[in-house]
Amino acid sequence: MMKSQNMRHPSNPAIVFAGLVALGFLFRRFQLRWGATAAEAGGGLPGDEFLSVADLQSTRAISIEASADAVWPWLVQMGQGRGGLYSYDFLENLAGLDIHSADRIHPEWQDIKAGDRFHLAPAASADLEVGLVDQGNALVLRVPPGSPPGPFDFSWAFVLQAQSDGTTRLLGRERYAYRQWWARCLVEAVEVASFIMSRRMLQGIRSRAEGNQ
Repeated sequence: MMKSQNMRHPSNPAIVFAGLVALGFLFRRFQLRWGATAAEAGGGLPGDEFLSVADLQSTRAISIEASADAVWPWLVQMGQGRGGLYSYDFLENLAGLDIHSADRIHPEWQDIKAGDRFHLAPAASADLEVGLVDQGNALVLRVPPGSPPGPFDFSWAFVLQAQSDGTTRLLGRERYAYRQWWARCLVEAVEVASFIMSRRMLQGIRSRAEGNQ
């Protein structure tokens, strides 16, 4: 009887490991598609054209009980030194990003166009570029063309989809194209933090847009 029990023990760590791996894959799928339908996650969005091939893509979404026109002003005023990112300011400021999320629409921050710099931090090296502005529909950010090559290329799209009932779907899509073999490990780790911050951002935009009706 004791021999039979001992024979089962070696398999237990393997089972636990397999279970943890399965949970890891499930969480990865969950966080990369948080709030998004299968059609939203798998369909094309404005800005996809900036990276013809993406090694990793996340699509997160939220429904907002407000029109796309009411949501748009909150998107275009985002950025460090502007309206912030509507996420966890205290975490971003622990990293020295000097982010202060606005609770009202600022007219002076509503003018944005392709080619403008989008600040994520006081240091210019952290800047993205506005790649596309489709008034009331899509705002797409990307790594500035001609910037020193990093381990990956990147685009970040915010897309508004007006619904027939007057609500709006807000989709946030991140796309990564690896330039170095080790970039995959870096991006996979970054995406866990991105999920936490992006989820809060989408919720922050929703609460602001719905609260200003």
